[in-house]
Amino acid sequence: MDFILLLGKVLFGGYFIYGGINHFLNLKMMTGYAQMKGVPIPSIAVPLTGVLILAGGLSLLFDFYPFYGCLAIILFLLPTTLMMHNFWSVQDPQQKMGDQINFFKNMALLGAALMLSDLLVK
Repeated sequence: MDFILLLGKVLFGGYFIYGGINHFLNLKMMTGYAQMKGVPIPSIAVPLTGVLILAGGLSLLFDFYPFYGCLAIILFLLPTTLMMHNFWSVQDPQQKMGDQINFFKNMALLGAALMLSDLLVK
């Protein structure tokens, strides 16, 4: 396997694997934060999104149905980015900056997942 492709799988897939594991290691804290942000049924949403990105990351890393792994990541990023990083409605300047950074980071990750999913179906 090409080293660059392997490195990309480790970095991109590993990012989501780490995030998925973090959802479960910090479940209580993340559920509270999701509740504060107005996420419906955060006690279900947080573990569900953790499963989505964990499965998506593992899928990409191990090349196991990678199109569906991309789809899981896309399904995570769209609502999460809009609900959790809605910087346009934040008053506190520091929180606004953090949400804005995370919003655009997630948009870049979403773009990468969309491009990869398109490459995988060709």
